[in-house]
Amino acid sequence: MKKYRDIYQDWQSNPYKFWLEQSENIDWFTKPTKAIDDSNKPFYKWFPDGVVNNCYNAVDRHVLSGRGDDIAIIYDSVMCDIKQKITFKELQDLIAKFAGCLKNMGINKGDRVIIYMPMIPEAIIAILGCARIGAIHSVVFGGFASRELAIRIDDCTPKVIISASCGLEPGKVVAYKPLLDKAIEMSQYKPDHCLIYQRLQEKADMITPRDIDWHEAMANATPQDCEALAANDILYILYTSGTTGQPKGVMRDNGGHAVAMHWTMKNIYNVNPGDVYWAASDVGWIVGHSYIVYAPLIYGATTLLYEGKPVGTPDAGVFWRIIDEYNVKILFTAPTALRAIKRVDSDGEFIKQYDISSLQALFLAGERADPETVKWSQQHLKCDVIDHWWQTETSWAIVSNPLGIEKLPLKLGSPAMPMPGYDVKILNDNGDVLPPNELGSVVVKLPLPPSTLVSLWNGDDRFQKSYLQRFQGYYDSGDAGYIDDDGYLYIMSRTDDVINIAGHRLSTGALEEVIVMHPHVAECAVIGVKDDLKGQVPLGLLCLNSNIKSDISHDDIINDVIQLVRDSIGPVAAFKHAVIVDRLPKTRSGKILRGTMLKIANAVSWDMPATIDDPEILNEITVALQSIGYGISTP
Repeated sequence: MKKYRDIYQDWQSNPYKFWLEQSENIDWFTKPTKAIDDSNKPFYKWFPDGVVNNCYNAVDRHVLSGRGDDIAIIYDSVMCDIKQKITFKELQDLIAKFAGCLKNMGINKGDRVIIYMPMIPEAIIAILGCARIGAIHSVVFGGFASRELAIRIDDCTPKVIISASCGLEPGKVVAYKPLLDKAIEMSQYKPDHCLIYQRLQEKADMITPRDIDWHEAMANATPQDCEALAANDILYILYTSGTTGQPKGVMRDNGGHAVAMHWTMKNIYNVNPGDVYWAASDVGWIVGHSYIVYAPLIYGATTLLYEGKPVGTPDAGVFWRIIDEYNVKILFTAPTALRAIKRVDSDGEFIKQYDISSLQALFLAGERADPETVKWSQQHLKCDVIDHWWQTETSWAIVSNPLGIEKLPLKLGSPAMPMPGYDVKILNDNGDVLPPNELGSVVVKLPLPPSTLVSLWNGDDRFQKSYLQRFQGYYDSGDAGYIDDDGYLYIMSRTDDVINIAGHRLSTGALEEVIVMHPHVAECAVIGVKDDLKGQVPLGLLCLNSNIKSDISHDDIINDVIQLVRDSIGPVAAFKHAVIVDRLPKTRSGKILRGTMLKIANAVSWDMPATIDDPEILNEITVALQSIGYGISTP
């Protein structure tokens, strides 16, 4: 059996042959005869003469192969105490009827449909219903503020918006319909219809004739077959998290997407058809698109849809209960979820209550997996813990440990090695390739592999300016890192999170890695605040574990952490200031909002981030920063 380096070399030696061979693993209406059209660089087209359908590959082909009674979706909602299993045949019937609903509302190939839904099976049905007839779906995270939804409505001009009456958060019901109505009122473009799924917890007020009831529409729909779509037709638009002002709508095409999604399931995650795969994310994010909806189903695995939180619904053992109950083989989540669990249950007592022996690997992504979180997970879960690095723009891992090919030696702090399709380099500001172990900009040589972004919706110029202009011939990831002597990549921070301390460049990730080694620190964030003498100096914001003894003072912990950084990195880090906070501001997908905290600390005007999980946290951060003398500016 070929090893990782053999397969990577196969790709390097003949990348187009490699991807054409991988395309044989999905079902085509017309098989492609060539891998790529590079006649209009940098707008590459994968499998340009292929004709395909992602819904057919995710659902219909499994039914036709005799697997119709196998489970496609497991739905577990701790928010409303519902557990449900949906077979491939049941899913096919629901999607075909939903596609008929879209047709009845005038939706055809190429029309845009916004999906603004909670974590319920109807969200997956809506996504695949669009894919079935070639409508371009744009999923907006459920409960997003009206202004941000309005911006996306104006950008992609949907004929129809699909939503639900509400979403559920711990202890409260979030009414979606008023947010949707306000967004449409604010937007210049108006959709023809809104299709509303009424949940038991909240009944939405309907506006006739614009609003249509989901159940009534399904009752009157004629099932639709999968339409034959060009490989380069657009499958979906997904707006990047953190977008403010003019949105960046990442576009994904049909053919390359299906091929790459299929390849990743076995080669990266070591999943087989019928295995239970759980991406504990949201369908509104790229992880949800790729690894709740498309990739598991395209490969024929069972995908798990979870409505709840890692802690508090009802406790820090809910992840382990689900793994035990459904024999989950792979769990994919963000490090922030593990840190939340670790903070409440640092000794792993909840884990001991369940049989999680089915779990073969935990995959982490979405932010840097600090070594302490990885070590805690290894100790308590007794499985492989794999960090892997990718972005909304790529839709799958740039760098990973490919368990389905070969488990590479683990190195704490590194997501391991580039996957076939990705030629990763580290460049300095002049565009020169840096030697091993030197920090620089992480880039990927063009062309990017199948299923990466083809451009931005209504933004070809912006696509080139945002990703391709800085380094000619490369995709600029926006991340900073280095490659070691063995070829392992280390992502240390976003490029603009590199701190320049009196001419010495240090990444926030390197400092955070040391700080969380302290036994009382659950998680932290480091920002580079202005300093008249050194230009920038690091400031730490620390969240503590919940089980600290009352006789241990916060001042002692801060002094310990400062000394720990000095001992580990040296005086060059100039780390002298830290503050303890109850929680860190994050996006709904779990990314820490370092940039906003930096603006608050530096007394720079700032806007409320569109994707923040809880705006009240920034008031708490403001007060904490005031307590140690840093400047404040309000939004």
